[in-house]
Amino acid sequence: MKKGLLVWCFFLIGVKVFGQQFAQYNTGSLYDSFENPAQRAFIPDTTKQFAFNFFIPNFNANMFVAGNGQAALKTRAFESYYNTANLQIGNGAYNRINMNLNSYFIMFKLFASESGDQEVGFAFNTKAEVRGIATDESIALFNGFRRLNNTSYANVFNDQLFYQAYHQISFTYREQLTKKFAFGVKLSALSGIAYRKANIYQSSISLDQANDAATISLQGTSYANSTDGQPDIQKILPTFRNPGAAISVGTSYLDESGYKWQLNIKDLGFISWSKQSLVSNFSSSKTINGFSSSDREKTISHSLDSLTTGSQVKKGFTSPTNGLLELSINKSYWLDGNENFKFSPTILGSKEIFYPGLTVALLAPIQHNNKIYSVMANYNDLKLFNLGLQYMIKNDNSEFFIGSERIVQTGKLFRDAIHSVTDPGQTQVVVNQGRFTGMDFYIGVSFKFGALIERQLNSSSVPDGDKGFVGKIWDSIFGKKDKNY
Repeated sequence: MKKGLLVWCFFLIGVKVFGQQFAQYNTGSLYDSFENPAQRAFIPDTTKQFAFNFFIPNFNANMFVAGNGQAALKTRAFESYYNTANLQIGNGAYNRINMNLNSYFIMFKLFASESGDQEVGFAFNTKAEVRGIATDESIALFNGFRRLNNTSYANVFNDQLFYQAYHQISFTYREQLTKKFAFGVKLSALSGIAYRKANIYQSSISLDQANDAATISLQGTSYANSTDGQPDIQKILPTFRNPGAAISVGTSYLDESGYKWQLNIKDLGFISWSKQSLVSNFSSSKTINGFSSSDREKTISHSLDSLTTGSQVKKGFTSPTNGLLELSINKSYWLDGNENFKFSPTILGSKEIFYPGLTVALLAPIQHNNKIYSVMANYNDLKLFNLGLQYMIKNDNSEFFIGSERIVQTGKLFRDAIHSVTDPGQTQVVVNQGRFTGMDFYIGVSFKFGALIERQLNSSSVPDGDKGFVGKIWDSIFGKKDKNY
């Protein structure tokens, strides 16, 4: 499969790239403390003073495909042809794909106060986010005349495409303001890597089977960053060409009944794309010759790119990041008298700030000594249910985790990839497909080192007991209570 075709097929239908979202909640891992800034990473008298991933990436990726195009995309990816039998031509059917990606290359945090109040950290990670929808006809287009057998169609390619990728350099600060209430903030500088947004609101196609040609007309708007004049290394390294900023704010509160409440606003920010970026209000047509030839995919892909980037002007613009608002409730229970088994369920809701996305999740981890086995489930506003598993080894000064939040779909997709065999006849048998095809995988590791953190009563030195900057503001408003604990 050609690289350009692969990018167009999946981005056309819409991809949302962002990090694994829920499974690390309330694990106390280093990753958890960066994603949820009110979460502690250190425990006095137990852990050491510094936490670091030693440049081992903590990688998270997931995706799903929903709609009639699942079989067509999977057979093209794994078996080199399109099984388009499930596509409904002329019925206004749409497909959607969400993919998530987040890779932390550097995570470093230190316990900054002997009084037990403050943690500060630094992180460097890369994110991307993509979203959109596409019609069944947009997938059938790449299979030539096989399903598009009328002489013409109107408004069957009215698709939406969006993706952006960027680097994130973050500073995080957490402070335990009282015995029950903690506050955390993450301030991030962003550097844009790539951006593309295209909305097609009017389209048509005329088919000429006798001459093996098709004429496509598209009308809409397009925004894209430009890398013209940049050396290859500058296209992927952080620069000031497309600057941005983001903020995450988190709070946690332990109530009298032992329930831990967390409220997080995550990655609320923007990227200012340079004045060399390209903006287009396109309205044009293009004839594709060799519409049923073996090179049609490459030809169609190039034609679509050309149609959606016509009449470009250089102009800067600003795009938001995919901010999230999340609320969670957690409580821990000992399952035996010897306190060897601990059950710590969490229920949470996650709402995308700038988009309609809403997800409710339930996490059910059971810990035995240093091993944690988690089952998780989530349900979103697309009426898609996901079931996941996570395995974690968490010692006082090291942690490793691996898991999937879509374990069933990941297994099925892996099975299809392993056992796929090219069908010489390229049969168009209708495939029984579920509500969606999915994949999810994440893995991470970190270590703690340095001096053992000591509480004030056990400390070999005498701390001054002063609170941090946020704590001093807190005390000035609510009174100087619980200064030392």
